[in-house]
Amino acid sequence: MKKTVLALALCISALYNYGQETGEDEWGAWYMYFGTNQITDQLSIHSEAQFRFYEIADSFNQLLLRTGLNYHLNENAIATAGYAYISTDGTFEDIPGEENSQEHRIFEQFILKNTVGKVKFEHRYRLEQRFISSQADDFTEHRARYRLQLTYPFNDKWFLNVYDEVFINLQEPIFGQNRLYGAVGYNVKSNFSIQLGYLKNHFTGINFDRLQLGIFYNTDFRKKG
Repeated sequence: MKKTVLALALCISALYNYGQETGEDEWGAWYMYFGTNQITDQLSIHSEAQFRFYEIADSFNQLLLRTGLNYHLNENAIATAGYAYISTDGTFEDIPGEENSQEHRIFEQFILKNTVGKVKFEHRYRLEQRFISSQADDFTEHRARYRLQLTYPFNDKWFLNVYDEVFINLQEPIFGQNRLYGAVGYNVKSNFSIQLGYLKNHFTGINFDRLQLGIFYNTDFRKKG
């Protein structure tokens, strides 16, 4: 009997420590910047920086820097090719966990937009080629992503933004992750907005709750006639 109780206690302890190591039990935060920088009528440059933490303002998890060249077929269709650099710290609270890694990523994406009533729909299709270096190995992975985003304006200033995005690996395992997001946004200016929201980041067997603060600032470098 004592051995059974001891074994049960060890299992519970192991599960508890696993949750603590991964930061799953913590409310983390992503602080993000996004920009579309118009250079001609059909070309713009995407700029992006994300700082991700296991906790609200502590325990660094990931740095993501991304840029790309956008080709605007029209106001509702945009094709993009770009590059991203990702540095990941897989530990939480100095407890050994997943390995740290560096990633160089090439991506191609296509965005389609449409409006139904007051609701703005955005469909984003993305392919990624991921070149990852960890402490144990260097390897390449490929995946596809699809995001459906809905934006509902309450008035000229305030709006609601929600999306769901699924990640599909092009190698085993097929399911990568799913992100469900909801936020309230405020238009400071016509080219400057802020969003404060919540993200449920679901992986197989593990989920993360993340607060998100996003800043969106667009610039126009076209010569004025």
